[in-house]
Amino acid sequence: MESVAIHTATIRLDQLLKLVGAVPTGGAVKPLMEEGRIFVNGVRETARRRQLSSGDVVKVRFEGGDEEYEVRGEQA
Repeated sequence: MESVAIHTATIRLDQLLKLVGAVPTGGAVKPLMEEGRIFVNGVRETARRRQLSSGDVVKVRFEGGDEEYEVRGEQA
């Protein structure tokens, strides 16, 4: 699982997936969602603009294997 530090209170799901390089654009998230390949905290996600905060875990099922990302707030 990859830990991803954010510098704001929240980040949108599509922005997070672009940030980590899982998708080239925010629009590329939609087909993955339609195929049921994106999960947030173990639950299938259908809103690409869902707000994520520290502690949330995003799992993406790619054909080559699953990727997981844990959102972490900036440490003071």
